[in-house]
Amino acid sequence: MTLPASPQALCELARAAGAATLAYWNKPLDVLDKSDDSPVTAADLAAHALISRELQRLTPGIPVLSEEDANASLAERLSWDRFWLVDPLDGTKEFIAGSDEYTVNIALIEASQVQFGVVGVPARGDLYWGGADHGAWLQRGDALAQPIRSRRPGTVLEVVASRRHTSPEQEAMLTRLEGLRRIERVSVGSSLKFCLIAEGRADLYPRFAPTSQWDTAAAQAVVEGAGGRVIGLDGQRFTYPTREHWLNPWFIAMGELDEDLVGLLTG
Repeated sequence: MTLPASPQALCELARAAGAATLAYWNKPLDVLDKSDDSPVTAADLAAHALISRELQRLTPGIPVLSEEDANASLAERLSWDRFWLVDPLDGTKEFIAGSDEYTVNIALIEASQVQFGVVGVPARGDLYWGGADHGAWLQRGDALAQPIRSRRPGTVLEVVASRRHTSPEQEAMLTRLEGLRRIERVSVGSSLKFCLIAEGRADLYPRFAPTSQWDTAAAQAVVEGAGGRVIGLDGQRFTYPTREHWLNPWFIAMGELDEDLVGLLTG
């Protein structure tokens, strides 16, 4: 698939948005609560404004849907063939706490499928990007970008999880898994959980707790470009249908797991 903007331009935009957030990182912040009780800061809004403006300049015919501007009606969105799906600052609670585990996420959605994504990690200087038809790449700071690849698990299954969110269903699934495999849990914030799978540093990220579409799309594209998968509990590729609400169903992101293990996870 041909992208409407070059990967280089999208990566430069993610870096610029990340730089905008760093102006507020580890500094006193006014924190507001949105209607869903999630926090928002000036850093979220600064990154949102920059990304929205530049995407409209780069691709003037493609709508932009951002977590900080998700007011387009369902009727309007149903007319969109493709659109940019943006989380200007994923992991706001991590950001407020001074953690470096927050990300900037830009994804291209077409026909309910994620086609390409960029995930920036501003406080670390890292940038991930890719898609199922584009491979996956990691650039650390000013170093040359390197291709990345998900892995087949070894004797220990590395499972990444949210620092803040789990559920009884998720814990029950992991308990079943522990009956068959030795697992080690790694707690990571934001969309970095996907990125660890994409670069072959973890094997599995089950999410049986709430997320929104903008939380997952860009990082899913990176995982898929690296050879991994993100699936729903029906075993099918995870998608982004247009509907009234933004909440995702539960999903599982994975590296190159055997099908019998995938069946256990989705059964």
